[in-house]
Amino acid sequence: MRYEEFRDSIRDELRRCPEGITWKELKARLNLPYERPCPNWVERLEDEISLSRHAVSGRAKIWKVVE
Repeated sequence: MRYEEFRDSIRDELRRCPEGITWKELKARLNLPYERPCPNWVERLEDEISLSRHAVSGRAKIWKVVE
């Protein structure tokens, strides 16, 4: 999977879930092949699609697109 495909699929799914979802939920919904997201790609997502990640409980973070 190329970065652009990853970015677009993450962006589209997060737009469908404005309350946000965890990485684990994103991975399952999109059938992503990665155990953890690449830190470099996450930084790019923060810049390119205004990705926001906030801890809610334990180590889980909620991913959202801030528009």
